[in-house]
Order: sequence, then structure tokens, then C-alpha cells
Amino acid sequence: MISVLDKNTIDKIAAGEVVERPASIVKELVENAIDSGALAISIEIKDGGTSLIRVTDNGGGISKDEIKTAFLRHATSKIRRANDLFNIHTLGFRGEALSSISSIAKCEIISKPSTQLTGVRYVIEGGAEVSFEDVGAPVGTTLLIRDIFFNTPVRRKFLKSTSTETACISELVEKFMLSNLDVSIRYIVNNQTKLQSSGNGDLKEVIYQIYGREVHKALIEVDYSEDDISIKGFIAKPEISRANKSQLIYFVNGRYVRDKHIIKAIEDAYADRMMQHKYPFAVLMIEIDTQSVDVNVHPSKMEIRFSDEAYIYEKVKKAIEVSLKNADMIRQAGIDEEKKAAIKRNFERLPEPFEKNKLTLLTESDKNITTANLSDKKEEFLKDLPSIDLSLKPDKVLPELKVDTIISTFDKADLEREYKQNNREVIYENKVNEDKLQEPAVKQLEFLDKKASKKRKIVGQIFDTYWIVEFDKSMYIIDQHAAHEKVLYERFLKQFEKEELSSQLISPATVISLSSTEADAVEKHLPSLKKLGFEIEHFGGREYSISAIPNILPSVNKEVWLGELISELLEVDSVKNTESILEKIASMSCKAAIKGNQKISFEEAKILIDELLELENPYNCPHGRPTVIKMTKTEIEKKFKRIV
Repeated sequence: MISVLDKNTIDKIAAGEVVERPASIVKELVENAIDSGALAISIEIKDGGTSLIRVTDNGGGISKDEIKTAFLRHATSKIRRANDLFNIHTLGFRGEALSSISSIAKCEIISKPSTQLTGVRYVIEGGAEVSFEDVGAPVGTTLLIRDIFFNTPVRRKFLKSTSTETACISELVEKFMLSNLDVSIRYIVNNQTKLQSSGNGDLKEVIYQIYGREVHKALIEVDYSEDDISIKGFIAKPEISRANKSQLIYFVNGRYVRDKHIIKAIEDAYADRMMQHKYPFAVLMIEIDTQSVDVNVHPSKMEIRFSDEAYIYEKVKKAIEVSLKNADMIRQAGIDEEKKAAIKRNFERLPEPFEKNKLTLLTESDKNITTANLSDKKEEFLKDLPSIDLSLKPDKVLPELKVDTIISTFDKADLEREYKQNNREVIYENKVNEDKLQEPAVKQLEFLDKKASKKRKIVGQIFDTYWIVEFDKSMYIIDQHAAHEKVLYERFLKQFEKEELSSQLISPATVISLSSTEADAVEKHLPSLKKLGFEIEHFGGREYSISAIPNILPSVNKEVWLGELISELLEVDSVKNTESILEKIASMSCKAAIKGNQKISFEEAKILIDELLELENPYNCPHGRPTVIKMTKTEIEKKFKRIV
């Protein structure tokens, strides 16, 4: 039997589409507050939003004769007809929020427009009116939502823990702060203010408040406009990376959304600057013609659809690439905060006589101590300290002393950590007294300029892997394997751009058998593969004949290389095509690069370093590892305690 559902059931179904959890309610209410023209918004929650959500704004308010209408389904002031859906300038527009919320919670609204002498208070619980009266109130609107899902206990059971629900709301509030810089937003959790933005329009300030000093220091501004699109905001240098995409944040016409093409554009812009399985930090404001965007895709309004997805991908990628290209990306080698804390603890455990012995043993003449008597002086200095483990490296024992340190060491593990060959996060900026002692960074064009080649002094090689270069009161450490990878990568890209790629004939032709998905990928990208120098023909069934391949990376096993390339084609997005394949091929340059622990001559090193530093982006290998790190003379002198 087919029957028409009753109003109560219809309302609860609609509420299920709009109200997934307390954060959904906060989203709808704050969007309405912003759309009302509010310049100050207060958001208060208790118990993860399950017992109380209060949103107060100083916007335009709702008149007395429209309050009840606002709680009806499909009631909205933001659109009038279907065509308006393709010209939306507000965050909310569906007209289902208040109706859906009031059907599963106890709601109270107090609102007053500037044109009325008094405000009105309206209470509605579970979709039923409880009271409606005049009250004294300031201009604006306050909405109180209590006991979410009080009349649908089954749905309440599916809520997560209080801390998880709070975290979801906190993340949402952060997005509102980032996208509404002219609105002062105050966020209160269980009677404690957690976040507050000033509303002064400074995005960088809001990023500092939310994400902290480390991210703030690594920010690079994005300011790109072309045709009918504008992309502004900030990205961070590649050393600020995360294991997930949670800090890829972007807004389209002021709306926080999720879109796979924008995410892909950001990732690809960082392609050879970011380590595998790591994701960058970005906060971007994208403004585009509303006619090019469909925001009416999902009830939560989190998903959108672009009329030209390839165009959006291209412009976002270009905006980030331009910003990265213009930034100084050489990484600073510094002291890990964890290591610093351990050093401090070691020092605090030293016995009291330590200070007296140190003062008597280290005289002014000791500051000019030579390496010849260094070992004797160290033993003399430490002999009266039985509680200290003499096997410790001196820099683990002495660095906090207020005199010159006698010796400081670097080991291979320290360098490998700086090049991120393990999974630990590395702090690239020295945190000790940095505000007072930070030496001005060497300008990018000075160290990387071709004219600087004669001033760059190659000091030597350590561990048969790293080359030390001295330049303008700074020490640069270059990883020969990463550097050679990068040079091969860029050399191939340049040959492709100039159409100088040649093919290597295979005689007799190689016949390979592919799976159905691999065959589809090859057919899909066949024009691009031919442009790169491949000669591939269908040989019947799932077999393909390969008679020529690009004449690059001569030391690489061609059969293995080709198999890997075809596997990579399965991941190539249709939005990209030739560029994606190009990057995949070039990233294999590691197989032909000189390795770590492989000794090369000074002449070979100089040629490699000069070619590396003349590239547009010499900072990272194709896999995202840094090729060069820097330590200034000031930082080295801090290590030796010549300055404190």
C-alpha cells in the first residue's frame, strides 16, 4: 500500500539530511548569522553541543511577523526562484535549517531588528510551538538549541564522545574565522573562551592564532588573479607537512567546501617539493563567477560542482607554483626542541661544584684553545665530576654553560634527520634566542645566482654523501644523491619543453601483456605517450607491441622502468594527462642518480652543485626530500656558545 507520510515523519527525515551532529547545527546557525550582516558573533557550546548551543549575532535580526515563518520548511529570504540557485552570494539558501533543527531539539530564538522597539522570543520544541512573546533585546539574534535528538533517542546513540563532538565544532569554528576576516568571532566551550578573532581582516593573524608560530613563520603569500578567477591566501613551505589532508583548507566564494580537483591541484603544485605520503598546509580564498559553480549538490552544502573542472585545477596549481617559485626555500638546520629539553635536563642534574670548577678551569686564554691540547683540557675539565658519564659527547653535556663551548659535534644521523630520511618531524629553525640573534637570511638570488659560483667555496665531502659549501657567512650542506636526482629531473623536463626528446628503438619490438585496467590506461594516454617518444601499438587482445621508448636515463633497466610507468598511469587523473606522465617519468630519475656513500671528485661535485643551484627550483629532489640545508655563522657560533 502506498501512503503519504505524516508531517512529523517528513520533518524527521529532512532533519536527518541536514542535522548529522551538533556541528551541523552550529554550521547552519553561524551561516545564517553571517548572511544577516553580523560583524560580531558569539558561539557557545556545552557537552559537545548536545546539551546547549548558543549563537548570538549583531546582524539585521528577524521581524516579529516573520519569526514563525522562518521555522517552516523551505522558508528562506535568500532565493526566490529556481534561477537564483546559479547566482548565490549567501552561505545558506535551502530554507530547511531552522525547520529541521526545531524538529529534533528544543529551540529558543530572541531577535530584534533595528526598526523595532522590542524584540520577540519564540520557543519551539520538537516542531511544536511552546511560547511566543515580546521581550527587551539588543539588535540582532540569539538562538539557543538544547537537548539535541531528545525526541529521537536512537539517533542520539550514534553521536560520538563529547570530546569528539567538541573537536568537530572547534574545527568548524576555525574555518569560519579563516573565511570571515571582517567578523569578530568568539568561541566558548563549557564556559571557557577557546578562540577569538578580532575581525580586523588580517588572515595571517588568524592563522597564527589557530595553527601557531611554526606554521606562521613558514607562510608564503598567494595573490593570483586572471580572467574571472582570484586566488588569495597563504601556503606554507614544504617543511610544514602533515600525514593527512586536514590542513588543505580552501573557500570558494566564501564557502568552505570539499573538491577533489582543488585538492589535486594543491598536491601537484607541491609535487616534487613534498615527501611521499605527506601533505602541505594551505588556506586559499577562491573567488569565481557564481554562474560557474553549482552549490546545490548536497544538503550539507559541503560539496560543489564546477562547470569547467580542468580550468579550476589549472589556475589553482599555477597560483601555488608561482608563489613557491618566488619564495626562498632553502631550509635552516637547527636544534630539535626535544633535544634541547633533554640537554637542559642533563644540565640541571649536574652537581653544584660544576659551576665552580668551570669558572676556575676556563679562563679567558682558554677561549683560544687549539685542537692540539683540546683532548687534555676536556679531561682536565671533567675529571672532578664523577656523576657525569664521560662517554657522552661534549655537546650533550656542556651547551648550556655561559662560557664558550670547547667542542661541538655533528654526526651522520643528525644530517640524515635534517634530510628527513626517517619519519620524525624536523624543526628547521633554531629556537634559541632567535628573535634577538636571528641572522638575516641570505637572499635567494645571491646564493643561487650564477655570478655567485666563484664565491661559493666547496670545503669538502663527508660520509661520501654530503658536500659542504661555504658562502657569505653561511654553511650549506648538499646531498649529492638528491642533487643529482633533481638535475636529471629538470634536464628531462627542459628537453621535453624544447621538443628535444629522442627515442631509442627496440629491435626486436617488445610485446607486453597488460591487465584490462592497464590496457585502458595505455589507450587513454596513448597520444601523450607518443609525444614523449614511445612507439606503442595494439598487438591483439591485451597485448601491446613497444618498438621505441624515450632515450633518457640510459642506466635504467628499460623493462622494469616501463612496467613501473604503466602502473603509475593508473593513478593519472584525466584532468592532467601529459603533465602527469611527464612527472611520473622524471621522478624515476632517482634510479640513474649517483648514490649516497659513492665518492665523487671535487670537479664532479662542482659541476653538479653549479648545475643544481642554477635551476629554478633547486630545493628538493623529485620525491620532496631537501637537496640543501643551511646553517648560518651565527647559528654555529651559538652551538659553540660564542654568543648566547
